[in-house]
Amino acid sequence: MFLSVCVCVPCGLYLRSNSIVCFSLLHIMREDNGVIIVQAAMYGRTDAEICSDGIPADQLANTQCFQIDTLKDSSSLSPCRCDGKKVCEISTNSFRTSDPCSGIYKYLDTTYTCFPAIHSVTCDDSLANLQCGEGQVLLIHGADYGRRDSTTCSLNLPASQLQNVQCSKPISNLADSCNGKSNCTVKVSSSVFGDPCFGTYKYLEMAYSCHCKCLRLLFN
Repeated sequence: MFLSVCVCVPCGLYLRSNSIVCFSLLHIMREDNGVIIVQAAMYGRTDAEICSDGIPADQLANTQCFQIDTLKDSSSLSPCRCDGKKVCEISTNSFRTSDPCSGIYKYLDTTYTCFPAIHSVTCDDSLANLQCGEGQVLLIHGADYGRRDSTTCSLNLPASQLQNVQCSKPISNLADSCNGKSNCTVKVSSSVFGDPCFGTYKYLEMAYSCHCKCLRLLFN
């Protein structure tokens, strides 16, 4: 069982960051005091100077090369969905199959916000109880059902039920069920969410916040 009560926060407290990573490198977004909400992501080249050290001029010439909303498009990067995560790791090699301009040296330019959300974990066969204070409503930023490590929700479980840590299923309908309500109860079970990895003991990870009218206008 998980219960959290939040307080209202004023508009304008959310810090926006910009991150650029060159081709073939690992891109890591990390927020210790909140969760990641991606505002925009561009893969390609729109500037001749960025990520240009040691690169031949002909690989920098096209500055009208871009693929936008890369991280929002699950077909472009299905293994990684960054919204609602405290940490999101992306290899630019993931985009090799989707090349907006062959022969041009590209980079990933991401703009994201650190949102002061609550990160919760609820073990399988339990209830997640989300509750806001008076005059506040819930906003779900992200939810995944599965297993990402071998230690979370592992008490008294056999190793065979903990070894698959590449098991994850995004749960999008929680936002439809809980957003705009002052409280919401969610049953965590494969009978509710489906089973992304049979035989593995799973849990629900959520990022959410309680917000006032100003945030409601910002996100609706």
